[in-house]
Amino acid sequence: MPLGPVQLTVMSYTPLSSRRTPRLIRQSDPEMYQLALTIAGQQCIEQARMYASIGPGDLLLYDSSRPFTAIAGPNPPGARAMLLQFPRRLLPLPEKAVAPLCGTVLPGRAGVGRLLCQMLTGLADTHADLTSADSTRLGTTAVDLATALLAHHADRQTLIPAGSRQRALFEQISAYITTHLHDPGLTPGAIAATHFISTRYLHRIFQQHGATVGDVIRQQRLARCRRDLADPSQRTVPIAAIAMRWGYPRPSDFTRAFRAASGMTPSEYRSAGQDANRAQR
Repeated sequence: MPLGPVQLTVMSYTPLSSRRTPRLIRQSDPEMYQLALTIAGQQCIEQARMYASIGPGDLLLYDSSRPFTAIAGPNPPGARAMLLQFPRRLLPLPEKAVAPLCGTVLPGRAGVGRLLCQMLTGLADTHADLTSADSTRLGTTAVDLATALLAHHADRQTLIPAGSRQRALFEQISAYITTHLHDPGLTPGAIAATHFISTRYLHRIFQQHGATVGDVIRQQRLARCRRDLADPSQRTVPIAAIAMRWGYPRPSDFTRAFRAASGMTPSEYRSAGQDANRAQR
């Protein structure tokens, strides 16, 4: 999956042993960093005198310019993984900060690691629907998240350029908003405090992406309310319960926001959806 100069590959393979030797490096070296996400199976790698055994959900960095030995299987048989490859020159961290991380396990179940894993999985699922320009921009975002992950583990966050830090922070905050839409207290002030930044800086980050924090929260909440109201399996769920589920504890506030966005009340929207479903049957 080409993402500009970045590439994402999904691989499945039977048990194997693979060696990249100094001779092979001299013959051809694309000078790439490779960040692997194990989806299934168990894999082991040794690079730069570091040895790591990784399972599902683990991330691993290795360098095409350094020899390594990799093993997959035999128990369980084979493995499945995703591989993010990008030119070394795109990583805005000095080699001396990155080298100690090669061949070490980088957790992918929390923090920036989890965001990166979610993004890689999402790219694999939606790549066919992306334009070339979309792919290039998302490749840049993937490298930004990889940079934030590596800097975190190298304890060198201050080395990340301001632009990369802001893009990574924007992705982190966007993911936080998505998972906290149910909270009525999800406000710009609360979001800023959770991420240890000022509210003013929070607004500036979103403005650089052509959005406001309030609009993002409102649009995502209303989108989920519309989905639930149109769902035939939820036709007996009270509208007020759906509104509360997505962060609207006051029905009047929900009705006003929904009508402003949709041009109809929640009950009218639900009725229109039910009529459409009956017509299809």
